[in-house]
Amino acid sequence: MTDGQPAPSTAKGMSIFERYLTLWVILCIAAGIVLGKTAPGVARWLDGMAICVGDAPVVSVPIAVCLFFMMYPIMVKIDFAQVLKAGRSVKPVGLTLFVNWAVKPFTMYAISLFFLGTLFHGFIGADAVDYVKMPFGLDLEVGAPYGSGTVVMHEGAKALAVPLWRSYLAGCILLGIAPCTAMVLVWGHLSKGNAGHTLVMVAINSLAMLVLYGPLGGFLLGVGRLPVPWQALLLSIGVYVALPLVAGYFSRKWILRTKGEEWFKAKFLHVLTPITIVALLVTLVLLFSFKGEVIVSNPLTIVWIAIPLLIQTTLIFALGYGLAKLLKLSYDDAAPSAMIGASNHFEVAIATSTMLFGLSSGAALATVVGVLIEVPVMLLLVRVCLRTQRWFPTRAET
Repeated sequence: MTDGQPAPSTAKGMSIFERYLTLWVILCIAAGIVLGKTAPGVARWLDGMAICVGDAPVVSVPIAVCLFFMMYPIMVKIDFAQVLKAGRSVKPVGLTLFVNWAVKPFTMYAISLFFLGTLFHGFIGADAVDYVKMPFGLDLEVGAPYGSGTVVMHEGAKALAVPLWRSYLAGCILLGIAPCTAMVLVWGHLSKGNAGHTLVMVAINSLAMLVLYGPLGGFLLGVGRLPVPWQALLLSIGVYVALPLVAGYFSRKWILRTKGEEWFKAKFLHVLTPITIVALLVTLVLLFSFKGEVIVSNPLTIVWIAIPLLIQTTLIFALGYGLAKLLKLSYDDAAPSAMIGASNHFEVAIATSTMLFGLSSGAALATVVGVLIEVPVMLLLVRVCLRTQRWFPTRAET
């Protein structure tokens, strides 16, 4: 450490939900599998509570409620006044945007395609298929091809039968184009980073997703010969990003005006902190209640998905950290810039995968695996940052 003091515990500043998120996720996996085995109709009944367009279920009401409460606490923290000042820090902001939007989606696609489509293809099952939702607005006859899938009747409704590994690939793609979560504020804090820069980049990435998430998602899914439900992509952005963003913006303004900033930070945000995690865990129970059979019959499925995600996270962190060194950024800007690129907005990825492909899809499972590995990996990268502070100049030296 440059100040001669020992590194702070990585648990400091984290709530019990955040500190043991991996444990809660594992427990939710177990609870979901048990639920799927003992009461398979419960999760299906909940997922059947959906808003439909024609005969197509577009928005699952229970999932939409859970995911709103996952996203709203993130959005209400955003100070948009700081976003307008971001231009003063051109290099760290430019680096973060470059890594998140020009590099990360494409490396995620390439790495996942190599591992899932080539190296682990035989382990996953060359003939294994997944049944995913028909794309919103598409009406094809049974037997018609669409991308790499075929329209079939599954459990009394039309679905697309796609290769299972491609469904996992879709989930990885959706993770790769969803940078930066509320948890990155924790990683930035633990690594002694610039909190202002971290918060600004959370805001900028949230706004960038409104514009880039749909086009990038549609492009990469199309390249992977997967269904490209453009209408559902745009709707998912509206429901899961724009709606909580607007709600967060106006409620933040109202609370600050009526209660003051001190009450907002000390009381309101304190109450909201566990809500995101609780909503996420409830969603995971539903997800795994469907995927229990796949996991029980082939528990290595989690490993096959986790390996490319782990490599991607490490690679993007190393790239961001290395470029920060080349750009001669101060440590307190370099650390959060690398952290933001490495972490994923898994709330949006889970929301989009369930909406586009279904609660029981392999794509949804892949996004959940992203949650499973995120906390331990990011805590490890925090330690890497703390041990390499001397590689970078201080803010006063830049």
